[in-house]
Amino acid sequence: MNDQEPPVTDKAPAPAPGPAPALRPVRGAARCAVAGLALAALAWAARAVWHLRLSLAGQPASGPPDQGGGTHRPLTALEDSYHLVNSVGGAVTVVCALAFLSWLDRVRDNARALSGAEPQYAYPWLFAGWIVPVVNLWIPRGIVADAHRSVFPDRPLPTVVNWWWGLWLVGLAGGVGLVHADSTDEVIARAYTDVLPLIAADVVIVAAAGTAALMIRTLTTAQQQRMDEAARPGA
Repeated sequence: MNDQEPPVTDKAPAPAPGPAPALRPVRGAARCAVAGLALAALAWAARAVWHLRLSLAGQPASGPPDQGGGTHRPLTALEDSYHLVNSVGGAVTVVCALAFLSWLDRVRDNARALSGAEPQYAYPWLFAGWIVPVVNLWIPRGIVADAHRSVFPDRPLPTVVNWWWGLWLVGLAGGVGLVHADSTDEVIARAYTDVLPLIAADVVIVAAAGTAALMIRTLTTAQQQRMDEAARPGA
C-alpha cells in the first residue's frame, strides 16, 4: 500500500468561466425612444410657432414681461400661453430623454455581450456625460459610437451619428436648447426684438430629433441582426 499523501501545490484551481451577459430586447426600447423624439420634435415646433406669433404680435407698450429690479408686469394671453407651451415642452423633453437613455443603456449592454469587450466609458458616464461641462461635447456621441464599433469593428460609423450630434450641438449653442440661461420671460423679450435666432435654434433641434430617430433605427436594426445571428443554433 502507498500511504504517501499527494503533494501540496500553491496553485488554486482556475475559476470556471462565468456565463456571458444576457442579451436584452432592444426593439421595444427603440420604438419608445423614436416616439419620444417625435413628441419632442412636435413640442419644439410648437415653440417655434409661438416665437413667431410673439414676434408678429409685437411687444406691448408696457414693455417686456421682466421690467427689471424684480418687477414683472401682468402677462398677456399670448405670453401666458407661451409659458404653458414651454412647460409642456419641457416635460415632454424629460420623457424623451429617459426613453433615449433606456435605449442607449440596452444597446450598450448588448454590445458588451456580443463583443465580449468592456465599454470605453464607465456606466456613470451614460448619465453624467450629458451634464458635465466640456466633456458633454463628446462623451454622449462617444458612447453611441463605442457601442456600434465594438460589435461591428469592420464597419464605418454610420454618417447619421455625426449628423445627429452636430445638429444637437448647434441647437444647444443657439440659446434655446435644453441647457440655456434665459428665463421664459427673457426668451419672450428676445422673441419681440430678435426672433430669427430663436426660430433657427428651434428648427435645428427639430432636425436633431429627426436624425436621432433615424440613428436609433439604423443602429437598432444592425444590432438586432447580429443578435439574431448569435441566437441561431451553432452560431
